[in-house]
Amino acid sequence: MTTATPHSGVEDPFLSLLGFIRQDFGQINMENLQPEKRVELAKYFIQRRRADVKDWLGTTQFPDREPLEVSFGLSAEYKQLFEDVYKFAREFVSSSDTQSGFRRRVRYWAALALLRCVMSSPEAAKIALLARIKPGDLGDQETTEQDYYPEVFDTTEQDKATDVVPTNVIQEGETTFPENEKRKLREFAKRAESLTGESDTKIKKASEEIRKIIREGNQPIVFCRFIATANYVADELKKNLGREFPDLHIMAVTGEKSEDEREILVSDLCKSRRRVLVATDCLSEGVNLQEGFNAVLHYDLPWNPNRLEQREGRVDRFGQIARVVKTILLYGADNPIDGAVLNVLLRKAREIHKSLGITVPLPVDSESVMEAVLKALFLHSEDGTQLALFNEAPVIEVHRKWDRSAEKEKKSRTLFAQHAIKPDEIVKELEATDSVLGDPQTVARFINNSCVRLGSPLYNSLSYKTLDLTRLPEEIRMRTDLGQVAEIAFEQPEPKGVLFIHRNHVLTNVIAEYLFNESLDNTRKNRIVTRCGVIRSKEVNELTTLLLLRLRFLIKDPGEETGSMAEECMITGFRESSGTRYWFSKEEAELLYQKALPSANLTEDEKIHWANIVLNGFSKIKPELNALVEKRSASLAESYEHLRKTIKTGKVQVSPILPPDVLTVSIIVPVPKV
Repeated sequence: MTTATPHSGVEDPFLSLLGFIRQDFGQINMENLQPEKRVELAKYFIQRRRADVKDWLGTTQFPDREPLEVSFGLSAEYKQLFEDVYKFAREFVSSSDTQSGFRRRVRYWAALALLRCVMSSPEAAKIALLARIKPGDLGDQETTEQDYYPEVFDTTEQDKATDVVPTNVIQEGETTFPENEKRKLREFAKRAESLTGESDTKIKKASEEIRKIIREGNQPIVFCRFIATANYVADELKKNLGREFPDLHIMAVTGEKSEDEREILVSDLCKSRRRVLVATDCLSEGVNLQEGFNAVLHYDLPWNPNRLEQREGRVDRFGQIARVVKTILLYGADNPIDGAVLNVLLRKAREIHKSLGITVPLPVDSESVMEAVLKALFLHSEDGTQLALFNEAPVIEVHRKWDRSAEKEKKSRTLFAQHAIKPDEIVKELEATDSVLGDPQTVARFINNSCVRLGSPLYNSLSYKTLDLTRLPEEIRMRTDLGQVAEIAFEQPEPKGVLFIHRNHVLTNVIAEYLFNESLDNTRKNRIVTRCGVIRSKEVNELTTLLLLRLRFLIKDPGEETGSMAEECMITGFRESSGTRYWFSKEEAELLYQKALPSANLTEDEKIHWANIVLNGFSKIKPELNALVEKRSASLAESYEHLRKTIKTGKVQVSPILPPDVLTVSIIVPVPKV
């Protein structure tokens, strides 16, 4: 069981997961873990940080994250609107003292959501203020507190995430509204609508930062909380940046579109040379954006530190070719809500991440934290801009728990780091797998050599190769559907816009199948591949034969009657000297297969002569081929036995199926000595 986020920060759910592995693990005390229990748990539970992967079995390239904070001051008009709405919100929160607990809490959330929308953007403010005029109906039993959490707070559960303006909770169950209140709200909405352009210092500061990022040659993502804000930001950025960057493509992608539509929109945007993606949190999880973007600006601060990491993790991940990923928190210097979020949650999260190199989730619900902290906004202060939230008891308690959780995580990383994984054994198994399936170098050599024979050699560029598909056979062009020209690479991370060609890529599969079919078709003339070939090469001193074999094995798990079939290909061979055969090792045969190139010409009659000598003697080598397959079968059984001891399963039986299939015969004749 593998997960990128193994620990939510809350102990009970984590222990429950461990209990799936072994029942007694669900009762473990992780703080006071006894040595013998630690050793036992380490057999099943391994934690790996990016730092563990980066320098393990070679070097894996990851970007460095450069976190920045950028502030802006509200314009006089916007500041006045905030203060007026804040005063209005305090009044209707105070008027709920006589209501029941549930309705009172919802009214408080409505005030909080209203202020958040006002500080998000003029568009979100207008929608929220007008929604306040319309009465809603909470119902008596249908609606629960949890139903409103996704609208007010930032849940990290994808199925509950929402990016619409929270009109339901803002309406908060009123049946009637005084006319003077409606008039005041309409006036607020009208003022909000006029606060675009020069009066909106937030979008002006965001435009400045995006301008810097683009001038540096980077491609940013701008994350917003609401759909209305994202669309507004995209439109304003087009106005502010379009003249300087006429080729800049700016697009808003939000929850208005389906998941498939969002994927298509992002893919189309990535084709532009200069691009800015404005998105809501519908793209903050489960989407890889590192190939198209390399910077993040948080236009609206997330109210959940896990959401912050999810957003930045879209670009700060493996496959990002930029060495540095810039992430910017944009906040209002005179916005008390932004101040609370920054000081209570986000700065603390970044401090822990910088110290440990990992993200330690908040050890309590972020919704509860923000609710406790921001209540001070309405209950303790008459002036929303003069808050002393950060010495509040809830904040001190949250930070104490978070520090304790971080310390436990640090200790846990020490206890359950990758010590249970033995690198030498892993390398051995990886090399064995690559030798059967093909490593990147093998794939590159196959595609290069095949394309030369097919009449379309690859053209080298600095970090990739260019393939002209118009010169390949029509069958390959039709089945790969890669267009006329493709830029390809065989190593990751590949450059932006370049196709990574691996052993399972459609290009590899189609070319392999095309060549294999041609080698079996005896009706074709002038075939570029055959199952038997003869060359004269200076790489050998005696007549040498290389064979490509298909080996098959029957593998049975304990208690299984029929078993399953497995197969692999192997290169082997021998040289003959004075009537004696000397078989090559696997490594010697593979090296010679790569190095042996024609050094002199052979006539057709000479090729037929040497081919007959080798093929007519095949009956003599069949016992030796069978012995080779049996040896390989024993080696596979040994690998299965090692795996069995690791995961504690029954013994696996591996039986060879004889004789092996001879797919190709390559005959190498020495160059005559003069």
